Amino acid sequence: MTDREIIEKANAALAEEFEIDPGRMRPEALFREDLDLDSLDVVDMVVVLEKAFGIKIGKDPAIAAIRSLDDLHRYILAKKSEMRHED
Repeated sequence: MTDREIIEKANAALAEEFEIDPGRMRPEALFREDLDLDSLDVVDMVVVLEKAFGIKIGKDPAIAAIRSLDDLHRYILAKKSEMRHED
């Protein structure tokens, strides 16, 4: 799966789960301010992403630093890269 495919899959999963217009899914979009997601939605977002990508996020402290879609994309790409190196 290419980086672009991973980003598209993440955006599609979030758009579907939170009923976000895909046109709003820009890298610079902030979760709270632009996508209207609150702290409870973040918990759901973790579950959605774990299922979509087969990754374990859990209580990873790096999640607290994620504010935008671009932050999230970079996080997922790093997690997927870690998994490739573990195989």
